[in-house]
Amino acid sequence: MDAGSFSSSTSLSSSSKTLSRRPLQEHVLPRHHHQEQVLPRHHHPSRQHGDRFIPDRSSMDFDMARYLLTEGRKEKENTAVSSPSKEAYRKQLAETLMMNRTRILAFKSKPPTPVEGVFQESSMDSVSTTQIRASKPRRYIPQSAERTLDAPEIVDDYYLNLLDWGSSNVLAIALGSTVYLWDASDGSTSELVTVDEENGPVTSVSWAPDGRHIAVGLNSSIVQLWDPTANRKLRTLQGGHNSRVGALAWNNHILTTGGMDSLINNNDVRIRSHIVETYRGHQQEVCGLKWSGSGQQLASGGNDNLLYIWDRSANTQTQWLHRFEDHTAAVKALAWCPFQSNLLASGGGAGDRCIKFWNTHTGACLNSVDTGSQVCSLLWSKTERELLSSHGFTQNQLTLWKYPSMVKIAELNGHTSRVLFMAQSPDGCTVASAAGDETLRFWNVFGTPEVSKPATKTASTGPFANINHIRNKWLPFMMWQSLSHACEEGRKRKFRSASVYKNVKTEESKHPQHNAIVFIQSSSVSLWEVLRKGSEKKQE
Repeated sequence: MDAGSFSSSTSLSSSSKTLSRRPLQEHVLPRHHHQEQVLPRHHHPSRQHGDRFIPDRSSMDFDMARYLLTEGRKEKENTAVSSPSKEAYRKQLAETLMMNRTRILAFKSKPPTPVEGVFQESSMDSVSTTQIRASKPRRYIPQSAERTLDAPEIVDDYYLNLLDWGSSNVLAIALGSTVYLWDASDGSTSELVTVDEENGPVTSVSWAPDGRHIAVGLNSSIVQLWDPTANRKLRTLQGGHNSRVGALAWNNHILTTGGMDSLINNNDVRIRSHIVETYRGHQQEVCGLKWSGSGQQLASGGNDNLLYIWDRSANTQTQWLHRFEDHTAAVKALAWCPFQSNLLASGGGAGDRCIKFWNTHTGACLNSVDTGSQVCSLLWSKTERELLSSHGFTQNQLTLWKYPSMVKIAELNGHTSRVLFMAQSPDGCTVASAAGDETLRFWNVFGTPEVSKPATKTASTGPFANINHIRNKWLPFMMWQSLSHACEEGRKRKFRSASVYKNVKTEESKHPQHNAIVFIQSSSVSLWEVLRKGSEKKQE
């Protein structure tokens, strides 16, 4: 067979394998023939070890047998010879003749041993204090993926953004010209849209903050807005770019788009003329867009190795707040810190390999860490001071860092190609990663979600809304604190909440520091001021 026919047959077989793999199904590892070990028929394992009554001398270890037989006898002899008196005599003789080195330059005798029971309570207190002050146990981080799904035909392009996890707990991923939705609550998969060859492939996806709408950027420079529940296209945004749209970012009703034409557009999806602002600064493709938590600052990264910070309140659309030139490769990975509003983390491409931290108020670079490989994506933990980064060649790993020390906490391996995209679950615990190896993996990186107690439903929003019942006649001190201001003003406060104070008997309680009395009836609370002893006047 010649080389040409061999290559054609190989490509045909690979394409057939791709077609046989269904999107977002459980990934099954290929089975290799060399793993199966079958013994030949003429092989008899029993003959290798000799007869069952006569052992094989070649498989015996006489030295070990001799040691095991004699060692136990020696220990018994030594135990029989030694006694408490002889042991004490031996120690005293050694201390006298050989000198105890621990007593050199220490001429005082050792303090007496404390009597049992003395200071026992204080020692227990110190132990409990030590236990309380002990450091929090280290969180267990699984080193393998919790789940792996197939992602055939995913575009292996560093400058695209093809994965996003919405607040409705539905994961969106673009595979070629099709957008699939994977529901994390039940594991179901549905197809949202398949674009035609003229507009495809899909170059970016991004969920709206409400989790009910999704934006889809296409290679033909247009952006589509979809309603996944009704599986209906709402509108098409066009005219803002003349090439593919590889970056999307939401800020309430504003959808920001970044394209290969180096333009950044703010689109108000509520109005017909949707382009309300255009930021000009990049010279090459915009591949990273992230709005800050406050919605006032926008970070943009491009293939021109530049990082811009745009202020929404600025008067001019072409004037940026900060322009950073420290990266030496494309800047795609961007992540705003959830616990510090002015802290931004950015990651560079293969020629840079650094994670940098910026103070966006002052424009200062706080730290720079060389990761050793291409930085593809960044995610902050919502509960801990930790940062997760995904990388390319050579290890294609996910690395968890402790901030601000930037000490590696864990490295998660499993992908066989660069990990281009990451998305975080709504509870902030699970991270989904998609790579060029056509797999989608789920990692339990940030622990299990904390189960919060449901808030008690009350019908009142006043100071007494959180009181569900009264245990005795006297009101708690915290309740008096909430009434202190009313007592000082000397005004009547009356709160009606029939659902809260239903079936409550009439009670009264005198304020410990103010001349006031509270009367609690079945559906109301009244505050009275005491003017003088023996006479009460109700405040109007």
